[in-house]
Amino acid sequence: MTVGADLKQCLATIKSIEAGLSALAINTNAADEQKLFHEQMLTMEEIKHDLMQRIGEVEREEEQYKGF
Repeated sequence: MTVGADLKQCLATIKSIEAGLSALAINTNAADEQKLFHEQMLTMEEIKHDLMQRIGEVEREEEQYKGF
């Protein structure tokens, strides 16, 4: 697997985790648990944003990864 493919796979996994945390926050009745899931979802969103920036950097810096 190439670096580009690894980055895209990691991004897909992070998006899946983020969606799972969102679903748990919605489906949980306890307010403290909802807050915890929501906070963790926001953390995953930050990680996703950072990873997307890194993917952009790789595409700009490494010719072989453009449009991977």
